[in-house]
Amino acid sequence: MTVLDPRALNRATLARQLLLDRADLPVLDAVAHLGGLQAQEPQEPFIGLWSRLRTFDPAVLSTLLTQRQVVRTHLMRRTVHLLVADDALAWRSRHQAMLCQRVLGVYRGELDGVGLDELAAAARALLADGEPRSMPEIGRALGDHWPTPGPQALGEMAMALVPLTQLPPRGVWRMKGGARHALLSAWLGREVHPPTPDDADPVGQILVRRYLAAFGPAATADVRAWSGLAGLPAAVTAMRDELVTFRDERGRKLIDLADAPRPDPETPAPVRFLPAFDNAILGYDDRSRIIDDAHRGLSVAGERVVLVDGRVAATWSVEAGTVTVNPLTGFSRADRTAVAEQGQALALFLSDRESDRVRVAASPR
Repeated sequence: MTVLDPRALNRATLARQLLLDRADLPVLDAVAHLGGLQAQEPQEPFIGLWSRLRTFDPAVLSTLLTQRQVVRTHLMRRTVHLLVADDALAWRSRHQAMLCQRVLGVYRGELDGVGLDELAAAARALLADGEPRSMPEIGRALGDHWPTPGPQALGEMAMALVPLTQLPPRGVWRMKGGARHALLSAWLGREVHPPTPDDADPVGQILVRRYLAAFGPAATADVRAWSGLAGLPAAVTAMRDELVTFRDERGRKLIDLADAPRPDPETPAPVRFLPAFDNAILGYDDRSRIIDDAHRGLSVAGERVVLVDGRVAATWSVEAGTVTVNPLTGFSRADRTAVAEQGQALALFLSDRESDRVRVAASPR
């Protein structure tokens, strides 16, 4: 079985994630290809798409959100993702059990004795009036029926039991707004797809295909790390005739789509600035293809990072129109020049072309 080293996996990841070459894709198609974008920080998906698309107008993504073609909802890993509306409706039921189990993992004691079916029915009835509500408001209203659990536990459990979406202006470019929720089906005017009893897990197969198209080659543990689901073994088994297999240097079995791009490991990789919590890093159990173990904590701490030669090599921040880059490792002169050039482009994007200031700090000794 062919062994793929970290550099081969890195270049495959960059190609699938639209980070090797910026793509000429419509924004909606890019969001769909990526299987959604991590969006717990509402403005970060705009940076993620700017880094991936040859031409990107943030107003287009804002319009897709206000016109209900994309939605912000808790799904993969029970984190907020920006998803194409069709995917949110098709995938939500498959994630239901995982969403509930993750809430129970935190609040099981508080929710002891609360009938979850009753709680779901009460949450649906509460939200049926179409009035957007924050999670604390939902929890406090449900507390009238269940006074013992705190509103946080009730609100989070209700959001796991009932498919909801966060409404604009949250997630609109340069606009601020608290997270206010409505029923996903009411917002989109379409029902969430019901669970599929098929043992071959057809929705799981779709998730595996979409994951591999955007993240592969990967182990089933990586699929689990991205989705929060348990590796989707029935789906992978049902798909075995359409998958090819490899191994990584740790000996893990990797699966992939036969016709997906796997570039030459020596393919040059341009500098790319990634937003906080980007799935190019978070979407794997073994992240060594893109980030050193010593820096792995950055990926869950909300640090924005810079890729140099395809790997996390710096963090970045912006203040008063200036993009500041702090290297994690030594930069060559060519690296510093490339980082500065891409940082200038990012500063122009973030400032509506009012500032191209960038500062690249000294490399650590």
